[in-house]
Amino acid sequence: MIDTSNYYPFRDGAITEVDDGKPESVWVSEQIGRPVIKAWNAVLANPLSDRGKPAGTPGRIAIPVAGDDATAKATAFQLADATGFDALDAGTLAESWRQQPGTPGYCTELTLNKLKAALAAADRRRAPENREALIKEFTAAGAKLTHDEIVARNRAVTA
Repeated sequence: MIDTSNYYPFRDGAITEVDDGKPESVWVSEQIGRPVIKAWNAVLANPLSDRGKPAGTPGRIAIPVAGDDATAKATAFQLADATGFDALDAGTLAESWRQQPGTPGYCTELTLNKLKAALAAADRRRAPENREALIKEFTAAGAKLTHDEIVARNRAVTA
């Protein structure tokens, strides 16, 4: 199973374990009693429909793939490539917090090398604060923001 979701307390209600630091995909895996792979959660809908590119294309967007099962991750890598994205091994499911809202790799449409650096730069303590700052900013802007403006704001807040 591939978990493409993201935790937003204002929408989902508070999940104490996640708020206390458990990566949300670990929590999801425990809830459903099955292992999961975390992927496609760090890209907005627009790129899924029109920004996928053939392998080797300069500027191809990369997506992080985290999980504990090598075979399942390999399948996710193949699916990422088939949908026009480079896949980056983002580590174990416990490390999937690095690709969650409020981190530098979340919805910032980076290439493989830049995404790798962004995941490495993620700050676990700041991620919830960044997520909440972005929510406030996006809510205040309403539906006026373009896709590129949303990406730019994600990049700016988490830089």
